[in-house]
Amino acid sequence: MSSPADGIPRVAHDVERLCHNMGYVIQGKPEVVRNAVVCLLAEGHLLLEDVPGTGKTSLARALASSISLVWHRIQFTPDLLPSDVTGVSIYNQQTGEFEFKPGPVFANIVLGDEINRASPKTQSALLEVMEEGTLTADGVEHQMSRPFMVVATQNPIDMEGTYVLPEAQLDRFLMKLTVGYPTADSEAEILRVQKMGSTVAHLKPVLTAHDVVAMIEMVKQVEIAPALEQYIVGIATATRSMSELRLGVSPRGSLALLRAARACAAADGRPFVTPEDVKTMAPVVLAHRVILQPDAELQGRTGSELIARAVQSVPVPRAVPA
Repeated sequence: MSSPADGIPRVAHDVERLCHNMGYVIQGKPEVVRNAVVCLLAEGHLLLEDVPGTGKTSLARALASSISLVWHRIQFTPDLLPSDVTGVSIYNQQTGEFEFKPGPVFANIVLGDEINRASPKTQSALLEVMEEGTLTADGVEHQMSRPFMVVATQNPIDMEGTYVLPEAQLDRFLMKLTVGYPTADSEAEILRVQKMGSTVAHLKPVLTAHDVVAMIEMVKQVEIAPALEQYIVGIATATRSMSELRLGVSPRGSLALLRAARACAAADGRPFVTPEDVKTMAPVVLAHRVILQPDAELQGRTGSELIARAVQSVPVPRAVPA
């Protein structure tokens, strides 16, 4: 394995290649695209929430198509069964035994489209595989290939025919991103580029699965000072005492923020984490992990707003050794 001094610049270079390639499909959203790539390098799962038509599925497909790996798409519907996701055991008359037929979750990148249109029972089929990277069927544990990432899209929960994701599943997503509407210039560019059809179908891969695994391993060598670890803990602790929150950030959330900050540093070409990396990642990593009090929701408060307040309330370490 190469040293961080040699490998980190390569990671930053490959991140730029990946973001540039995805930019052919997702115009005017460089920050969203970059955060999706950072989520991949942190070995996390990504949740995209927005109204229909803003490019959620296109972003997920652009990420999968930019890497030469196995990816499957699952269209979540109310009648989808857990076995439609994980796989099913079928009786083989020749051998007289049951054989497990893997479902679409067995891939490097799994695109779960409109995940909150399926029942909570079906959504819970992803709990083990998202947390452990394994799937147990008929008492047999199956290991997922690396890299493994679930990219799920969902419509806002106030839209008809949607279910609220269970808190345990929501907490397993490293990041939650909102694509948002493009600017007028970006939308005009979308019309110009895609007037002859979708561009994502013609996207060519720029990296291999082996390249991505090597980048992930290099991210793990990024240094983070003890003072910054305490900074992350301080932010999580601040959310647990907020009167507007019924549930603050869990230790899993603190660990997720650490992983995302290291990936963010590597994507910028640095072998060490800075306070800015933590601040940049905190809203997209922590906002979906808190549960607001009913009166705070009525007042129009949001998770992102309260996370920003928690970050501001914790003193930034003054001197962080590189």
